[in-house]
Amino acid sequence: MKSHALDTLDLQLLQALQIDGRAPFSRFAAVLGVSDQTVARRYRRLCEAGLRVIGVGDEERLGQTRWYARLRCTPDAAEPLADALARRPDTSWIGLTSGGTEVMCTMRARDRGERDELLFGKLQRTPRIVSLSAHSLLHTFYGGPLGWFSKSDALEPAQAKALAPPPVEPASGTITLDLVDESLLEALGRDGRATLAELQAATHQSESAVKRRLEHLRRIGALYVDVQFDSALYGYEVRAVLWLTVAPSALASVGEALAGHREVAFASAVTGQANVVAVALFRDNGELYRYLSEKIGVLSGVQQVETAPILRQVKQLTYEGRR
Repeated sequence: MKSHALDTLDLQLLQALQIDGRAPFSRFAAVLGVSDQTVARRYRRLCEAGLRVIGVGDEERLGQTRWYARLRCTPDAAEPLADALARRPDTSWIGLTSGGTEVMCTMRARDRGERDELLFGKLQRTPRIVSLSAHSLLHTFYGGPLGWFSKSDALEPAQAKALAPPPVEPASGTITLDLVDESLLEALGRDGRATLAELQAATHQSESAVKRRLEHLRRIGALYVDVQFDSALYGYEVRAVLWLTVAPSALASVGEALAGHREVAFASAVTGQANVVAVALFRDNGELYRYLSEKIGVLSGVQQVETAPILRQVKQLTYEGRR
């Protein structure tokens, strides 16, 4: 499927899935004004083109620390390293940038031991890594349940409102998952639209118990459903990681501005000299240039910007339980 093959209904369905990826096709059909069969057929077609709808455990709600690692390698080492990191359950996003000599990786750790095992253990002992810097994610301005497709204008505001799930009512404190919750999130990490019968088989619980747990995890913000689709097929062939050095007094205002930009899929405050990181998508290099000059360039408090085009995305959000 090429980008020009996506029509209005495809774009509407992608945005609808981002709003509530577990909504039944009948609900999508009613809002979009088509039949259930049409929605199901379009969904299968998008899946054949690479669409994935997955359940993701919210790292912050689950008390997991998040890190962004930049690994500069010799040219022959970057791809094998990226592929090896992608197989680890504690990595959630991996991309190759900077002419294929840098691997960027986001990871989550349940405790200091898991963090140190990756950052100070395996990576430090990996040959052909020239340099390594690790940046703790301090505050997310945009990302997680607020996926990039939420910014699409394919749906009318009334349609988007009709599809919105019940609001999250986060509980105070860190959420601790039991083994059944872990099994549930692990199954949803493979297929966010898995049926209750499939989740029952994965958790060995009754369908009513699975439904209650699923609704509870979503209601308290421990679980959200994410949409993954190749942005090039959507017409956005240029992706870049932006490292912004921002005056501390302007962190909040710059972060809020980035969150409102249509181009930004993720933005977070991080530790380090470059204290804000963002991932943005563009149709071409001309759009990237205009974004840097017309939107980033006018933000008060931005002192410096490093732009690293993403040459290949190796891994994107997934949840894999670790028992």
